[in-house]
Amino acid sequence: MEENSKPLTSLAWTSGQSTCPKGHFIIAATTEGASANFLKGFNQKSALYLCYCSTPEYTQPIEQVITELQLLGEKTALPVGFAFIGEYVDPKVTVPKKKRLCVKLSPVNTADFAVSDIKLTLKSKQLGAPYSRIGDMSGLALWSKKVPVSIPKPTPKPRNITSGVQGLSLDNGIPAKTNTIHLPPPVVDPKPHVRSPQSELVLYEANVYGVSAIDGIPFTIHPMFGSKISEPAINSSNFKDLQIKTLAEIENEYDYGFVVERSACTR
Repeated sequence: MEENSKPLTSLAWTSGQSTCPKGHFIIAATTEGASANFLKGFNQKSALYLCYCSTPEYTQPIEQVITELQLLGEKTALPVGFAFIGEYVDPKVTVPKKKRLCVKLSPVNTADFAVSDIKLTLKSKQLGAPYSRIGDMSGLALWSKKVPVSIPKPTPKPRNITSGVQGLSLDNGIPAKTNTIHLPPPVVDPKPHVRSPQSELVLYEANVYGVSAIDGIPFTIHPMFGSKISEPAINSSNFKDLQIKTLAEIENEYDYGFVVERSACTR
């Protein structure tokens, strides 16, 4: 039987070519040329063969590959990550349960090694490296060979860069254009700004904190008020004729009985 060098993707039981799943190949004979039928006995007419599937040229996308094989007894629990192989047999054919073959499938992008070939020999036959013995079943010995997984990864298609995008490149050797903004010169008011002492005090107090209350507000004091700034302060002698009245004098002078209002309310 010709050796396979590509990772196996499936392993199954079949009773013949008519029941073999699509894409699978039957292991019909051992390395010695004997029948690889696992159902042996006097006047036995049924047959049970192993079949495998691989992708020799990777014509189809591969998601999982077989990384481990185990032959378990009927009372042995199924290991984590393993599954029993499929059965494609006639209704009258029964797969032996004393020993069952199971496989472990792993994603192809995480697998380092995968099973690439399976050989069957007589129980007494020994195969050397690179084959490893899996176990014995129905007088036949199962052997497997592993190879490194080197599935070619699809390469992304190069993108077409338009001329507009190329113009945005910063390393094309062309200095970038800068837009200069020309601001108009500041407007100077020819009229002088006259400020009162009160406004100067407000400005001084506000500028202590770095912010003026009238910053950014253009204004000019009316001339009629500006002329009084230079006048001397009011002398206290101007208040010598001021009379100070008592509370009683103020009440007598400005007393009002609200007679008219009260008569209007009673009408």
